[in-house]
This record gives sequence, C-alpha cells and structure tokens, in this order.
Amino acid sequence: MTTLEQQGRAAKDAARILAAAGSSRKDAALETIAQALEARQSEILDANRQDLDAARQSGMRPALLDRLSLDEARIAGIAEGVRQVRALPDPVGTVTKMDTRPNGLVIGRRRVPLGVIGIIYEARPNVTADAAVLCLKAGNAVLLRGGREAFRSNQALVSVMRDALAEAGLPRDCVALVEDTSRESARALMNLSAYLDVLIPRGGAGLIRSVVENAHVPVIQTGVGVCHVYVHQAADLNMAADILFNAKCSRPSVCNAAECVLVDRAVAADFLPLAQKRLEEKHVELRADPEALAILGDRAVPAVPEDWDTEFGDYTLAVKVVDGFEEAVGFIAAHGTGHSEAIVTRDYFAAQRFLDEVDAAAVYVNASTRFTDGFEFGLGAEIGISTQKLHARGPMGLEELTSGKYVVYGTGQVR
Repeated sequence: MTTLEQQGRAAKDAARILAAAGSSRKDAALETIAQALEARQSEILDANRQDLDAARQSGMRPALLDRLSLDEARIAGIAEGVRQVRALPDPVGTVTKMDTRPNGLVIGRRRVPLGVIGIIYEARPNVTADAAVLCLKAGNAVLLRGGREAFRSNQALVSVMRDALAEAGLPRDCVALVEDTSRESARALMNLSAYLDVLIPRGGAGLIRSVVENAHVPVIQTGVGVCHVYVHQAADLNMAADILFNAKCSRPSVCNAAECVLVDRAVAADFLPLAQKRLEEKHVELRADPEALAILGDRAVPAVPEDWDTEFGDYTLAVKVVDGFEEAVGFIAAHGTGHSEAIVTRDYFAAQRFLDEVDAAAVYVNASTRFTDGFEFGLGAEIGISTQKLHARGPMGLEELTSGKYVVYGTGQVR
C-alpha cells in the first residue's frame, strides 16, 4: 500500500468518527485550531519565508508572490475566518424534507457529510486552512495536495491543525497533507476512488482541465475566471472607472479579477481615457481591439485573438469596444468562463436583461466582480468557486460540502 493509500484509508476512518462528532465537538476543535494558528504564527511565517525565498530565486512573478505570501495580518485573517466558520450553522443533520406516505411510511431527507474530500490547489497557503476548516465543520475529512511553491507553508499549517485536532479529541487524520508534490502524486490522487468521495481542484486553467479530464473520482469543477466588466452606454463613467480599477487591480492574480472590459461605442471615447488614467496607477497593460486602439493610441497595444480567452492573472487587461448590449452579451457568452460578470449602467431595464441573459455563477450590476468570494457572500471561508451547474455553483460554503440521505420510519410496512 502506497503512502497516499495509507493516508486515504486513515482519512476514511477519521471521516466516520467526524461525521458523528456533533456540532459542539467540531466547533470546539475549530476554536482550538484558531488559537493554535495565532499561537504558532512565528513557526508558520518562518516556513512561508523559506517558500518566498525559493520562489523569488526561481523568478516567480510579483502577483504570484503576493498569492504565496503570509504575514501577521493574513494569519490573523485566517484565524478570524476559522472563527467565522465556527459561528455558522452546522448543516449536518438538517432535515430538508419530511413527508408521510399513504402507506404510513414517514420519509425524510437529511443533510450528511460527503465523506473524504480531496483538494488539489496551487500556491495559495491560505487555501490550506480555509479548505480544511470548511470540510471539518461540514463533517468531512480532507486530503490536501498543494503546490511545491507553498510546500513548507502548507506543511506548517497542517501540522498546527492536526495537533489542534488531537488536543480537541478528534482524529488527527481528519486533515492530512500529501507531501509528494510531483505530477505523479496528483494523478494518484485523481485515481484514489477507494477512499475519496469527491475531488476539488483550485488553480489555473491547466490544473483544472487536467483534473477534469483525468480523474476517476467525482470532480467539482472550480473557476477559471475570464471575467468581464461591461460599461453600458448609460453608465456613470466615474463609477465604471472605479469598479474596473477595483476589479482588475485590487488583486489581479485571483479568479474573480476582471480580465476584459467591454465598452459601448457611444461612451468609448469618453470612458477609455478616463479608465486608462486610473489603470496607469498600477501600470496595467491594455490589449485593445482596433477601435479601442484608435482611441488609446500608444497607451495600449494591439490585442490578439487569444487575449479574449486568457485569464491573465496579472496587471493585463483586454479592451474591446462593442456596438451595444446585444454584442456585449454575445461576446461574454462566447468568451466568458461562467464565473463572474458585471454591467455598469443607470438603465434599470438593461440591468435586468443582463441579470436574466448572462449565464454565470455570479452576475453583478454596478459592483466589482471581486465580491465573488465566500467571505463576502456571508459563507465564512469558501472551498472554491464552482463554475459547473450540478450540485454546487458559485462560492461553495458548508451546504455545498454536504449531501443528502433519506431516512425512513415505518411501523412494519412491507411491499
């Protein structure tokens, strides 16, 4: 039996105990984890510094270094996220339906944990804690497989959480880290169907595509984010510039950042120079279609076809002028990834049509796409943002980490 199979078996055994633990024991364990993260932050930060040093030596881009980086404030935020999850209602055991049949059978449906969840993700160590505590609260054991860039940080975080679980009287193996970061270990995890109940990938398009195409374990597909901000002809242009700046620049490496702005021809000559002036503060490279390029001149470069389908994850933005609402919505349908889309407009009817006609996990009117986040949606942390349509869509919180089972009460009925 391989090390990964041993971890899978241990997680399966731990999941049975955790599923029956009850809310009070799980909440006590989460508070213990939050306290341990705070108490052992120097250990975590030391590990993170080693990861950052290695990443800089390898030439990692600044936006990705930001994703990898931890500091005291971020660890405090992680601990606060743990406490917010602790404070949320426990979905496990909730009865969502109860009916009495004509034959006297009482048939109900109850929320239960999924079981053992595997998560494959890239260089964001905060995902390690967010994913683990959400899984724990929903009664699931979790196998975490992060990228090599964050290995030391992940190892420190998981060690803290496993020790805290043991202190709280729950199995350490409710949370485990796959310590082999090779491609072979990722493929092995994708095929660990004897122990995993579901696999969730979090990362770039290549990782997600690989998991979806190769996994033998059921997969919840999370979001590649080619997100758009559409500036309608009835937009408040200053508001639109503020929203675009936030959606692109507040944290360009994340999946809910805007990658393309669509601007109605009627306002393009006024809006594009205004937006460019704001975006220049962060040295955003604009890749423009011919009409936008004619307005922006040497402040932009010509777009190539691939730009309309690229999640840049950096200070790069595709810019396109559209003839109006129909072209904008059609363009989003052709090039969006079903993640987050926004319109800026003062026209109520255009706003409502956008909400009705744009097919995405989150659709916004006069707000930044950056709000697509479990914390911002009141879910505490999130396990990921699902862009599929089965079981879960959008930010995945506790309910999305449960399944259902039927419970049936009889008085001797036979069929």
